[in-house]
Order: sequence, then C-alpha cells, then structure tokens
Amino acid sequence: MRLVEIQKGIEGDYIETKDDNLFFDVKGFLHPSDRKICFLRFFPDRNGDRERNGIKYKKIYNLNDRYSFLKEHYPKYLFFSKQYDLELQGVLNNDINKIYTPREYFNKLKKRNNLKNLENYSLEFCELMIQEGDIPENSIGITGSPMIGLDNEKSDIDIIIYGTETSLTFQRRLNDILNNTRNCRRYNLEEFKSHYTWRFGGSNISFENFMKSESRKLHQGKFHGIDFFIRYIKSPKDWKGSYYDYQYKNLGNIRLIATILNSKNSIFTPCSYRINTKNILDTSLNSNDINISDICEINSFRGRFCEHAKEGEKVLVEGKLEKVKYKNKLEYFRILLTDPNQDRMIII
Repeated sequence: MRLVEIQKGIEGDYIETKDDNLFFDVKGFLHPSDRKICFLRFFPDRNGDRERNGIKYKKIYNLNDRYSFLKEHYPKYLFFSKQYDLELQGVLNNDINKIYTPREYFNKLKKRNNLKNLENYSLEFCELMIQEGDIPENSIGITGSPMIGLDNEKSDIDIIIYGTETSLTFQRRLNDILNNTRNCRRYNLEEFKSHYTWRFGGSNISFENFMKSESRKLHQGKFHGIDFFIRYIKSPKDWKGSYYDYQYKNLGNIRLIATILNSKNSIFTPCSYRINTKNILDTSLNSNDINISDICEINSFRGRFCEHAKEGEKVLVEGKLEKVKYKNKLEYFRILLTDPNQDRMIII
C-alpha cells in the first residue's frame, strides 16, 4: 500500500531544540511559517528521574506549569499568536535540532533486537491493532517518551493512527478487540478511580459525572497491565486551510447547555463536536453581539475530551468562547476546552 505523505512537525511528533536540550510535543497541523506550535514536555534537570545521552531530565505535564517554567527560564519559546489571540509555546524552525515522528520510531523498533519491556509491548500492541483492526502498517506509529528515549517504569503505550477513514473504520472494530483479546482490556473500577484523580483532581467534576463519559471510551485501557492511549489523526486532505486562514478572537468564558448534533470528529485530535446551543447559563464575555444559534462547535486539543459525548446527548459545557473567522468569509463561534481545572463537558 502506498505510504500517505505526511509532513513532519504535526500532532504526535516531538521536537528537540538545538541549544537547550529541551523536548516539546507538537500540537495540531497548522503552524506559522517561522516555527512549530509545540508545548514543553521534558527539560534538563540534575535531579531528574530520566536520563538521555548522559543528561538527566524531568517531565512537566501541567499546562500552567509549562508556561510558568518557560517564562522563568526560556522565554524565547513563548510567542503571542495574532491568529489564535493567545500566548502559545513554539520553537522557531532555526532552533529545531530534530523532529521525531511516531511512524519512524515504529519502523525502527521492528528492525531492532533487545527491545526494552515497554518497547516490546508497544510493538506488540501495534501488531495486534494491525492484525485485528485491519490497519495498514504504514498508518500507525508509537509516540510519547519512549520515542525520544526518556521513558521510565511509569510510562504508557502511546499510539497514533493516521488517516480519517482508517481511524473511523478501526474505531468501529475496537470494541470487539477489547472484548475478545487477551491482555488488552478496558479499565476496571479501581483504575478509573486512579485515572480520575490523575486527570480530574482539583477540578469541580464529580466521579459520577466523570464516569458518564469515561467508562465507555475505547481509546484507552490496559495492555499487559500497561496503560495505553490511542490518538487518531485526520488525513492531510482534511486539514482544512492554513494557519493564516483562521482568525480566533477570545471573547471570555461561557457556561451553557447544548445538544450534541454530530460527534463523528470526537475521536480525533483535535476533537470537535457540532452542537445546538439550548441555554446560556453564565458568561464573562467582552461582547454582547452574539447570537445563541451561532455557537455551534465544541473543540479541544486535550485528549481527555475525546469520545466524551455522543450524538443526541445533552451536555453542560464550560470553557472559552471564541469567534472564528475562516478566510474572512465563514464566521461562527466555538467553545474551546483547554483549562485543566476549570473547563468541562458533562453529560446531563
């Protein structure tokens, strides 16, 4: 099968900087001409619990912590995006030492001997998905800390599946794989409790509301006792427009009730939901010129909101309201879910 050409520097890839030995994970597909939008993930620290090429590293996960760390130590990796009306993290093209891609790493593991335990299970997991899920071998990859040699005993199996139709077809088969495959399963109740503490600790979301969505998600679970997470990436032909075709305007926070009209794109990163807004409950908006019918989408780059709600369900949503312009023609409003402690989407 012909390999689908996918450029480097997209969701799931990692960037290593030239001078500072920093590692960033790339977000999205559309980037400015001079840099890649990406977020700090690993930084050198003599007290770090991971090591690569004689350098110890620490992992940084919380989004706010990433911003604070860069502001204090490496402010050159922060920039204000006029398109997104937001301060973002990114690496200039001239500061990139190497871009690591999941498909290249997967192909390297297939040729290597003496794999580490996590590498062996990651490779076995991919082979299971290829065989049982009928995924083309060139449409799957392995990302995360193992890809850059910074994994430890707590690291997960982090898989990328490429292609819109490939992803949708595989998702329909995944339920049978989880039900019928030895050593590959969903989380049990105790694991969900741990997952809740890790992902939603500090938020105002109850465990009961957490389970309404989380208990039925297919893209996460356990393989040989190791956590796995599957991320789906659309085909390049479905990456609509370019970075400069979009203009987002931050209008403030909003809380509302909506009905999910279409959840087809909920499995992808970024995920999105088409909605019919029913009732606005609260706002802190800096604009009054908003028609409730024009708030038609929920969007997030965070994996926690993938597969979160289904068509026909009613949800309580709280996040940032943005005005979206595409090529100065199409105009609508979306809710962007990004804040780990305040933003939420709950089935009601």
